[in-house]
Amino acid sequence: MRSGLPISPPRRVCSPAVDSLRLRAEVTVAAIVQHEQRFLIVEERIRGALLLNQPAGHVELGETLIDAVIREAREESAWDFRPVALVGTYLWRHPDNGRSTLRFAFCGSVANHDPTARLDRGVVRALWLTQRELNASAARMRSPLVLRSVEDFMAGHRYALDSVASADAENARRRHAVAL
Repeated sequence: MRSGLPISPPRRVCSPAVDSLRLRAEVTVAAIVQHEQRFLIVEERIRGALLLNQPAGHVELGETLIDAVIREAREESAWDFRPVALVGTYLWRHPDNGRSTLRFAFCGSVANHDPTARLDRGVVRALWLTQRELNASAARMRSPLVLRSVEDFMAGHRYALDSVASADAENARRRHAVAL
């Protein structure tokens, strides 16, 4: 039954602010590795300052989140990272520039260190720091996500890797199978 009222276009489900975050958030990954009570951390030079971060970086076009964290860990620390679980997903807006980051933090182990490997641009060195040393260096963290993800890791947060599966992952498996 028609009421005689004009039909309105569908309303937006998300507010413009949420749409803006979704369209502008940079997708990044981070590797959380603990060995003998120390965490793998990279020291990097950002605009002249030496900051601390997990091996982390942006997901490249056509790359799965898992592939990205393995690549970033190798490029920034010269270690081969083997992810075993997702620790958490974090959305953070930088207070100075307003840029948003959507970060997927994975935990796992490392092997096959190559001390002769050239580290990614800006990375000065890889370090192994205790949680106490990390907390004491809070002012040097690249973002609050570094300590937050370590806290979540220590609290036992773990999610299955397939919780971040993507259609790209299936395509990557097919490409790998064809290459063999």
